[in-house]
Amino acid sequence: MLDRISALPGVTLDHAAYHEDFARQTKDLRGVIWKLERSQVFQELNDPSWQAFVDGDWRRSLDLLEEDRDAVRTEARHNRRQGLRIRRVRVVERPLTPYVQWELYALRMLAEEGFEVSVLHSDEVADLEIHDRLPELVVIGRRVLYEVQYSGDWTPCGARSIGDPQVIHTASSEISRLFDRGEPLLDFFGREVAPLPAPAV
Repeated sequence: MLDRISALPGVTLDHAAYHEDFARQTKDLRGVIWKLERSQVFQELNDPSWQAFVDGDWRRSLDLLEEDRDAVRTEARHNRRQGLRIRRVRVVERPLTPYVQWELYALRMLAEEGFEVSVLHSDEVADLEIHDRLPELVVIGRRVLYEVQYSGDWTPCGARSIGDPQVIHTASSEISRLFDRGEPLLDFFGREVAPLPAPAV
């Protein structure tokens, strides 16, 4: 079903409305937020580490990521107190794109601080991409599903909100199965990412 979500009815939210709705939906939430990432490139215009990465300053990019560790640790502790788990599936292609190589460093820090991240190779989801490529999704417990929207250059520009309980349940179940099939991020990172030289941008 995941590859057909783009064809399902939903409410289009611009960037500001999406973040406002996300904050409202996650307030006091207990349970699981599922995230699915499929694209191999995004534009993270408000992220200083990403900006250093695209400027070719790999060392500064990693240093800036590390500066966020305290904030990530604080968020992880807050989530545990609230009874909230954030579980992410990251689909990767080989060879890794420069963006994905950078992002996996960011995800490594999340995993080290208690966020749950699972990695799947694109070959492992090919059987699910019959109608379309898997979308970028965020599922907030049983409350709402967001199909995150991007402009042509993969800059975030909002989301489509879907509130159908059956769609939310089915999508959560399918992403959960992908998560279980995947490899823990830290294992994948140590084998596939850590040995790589700085990416060429």
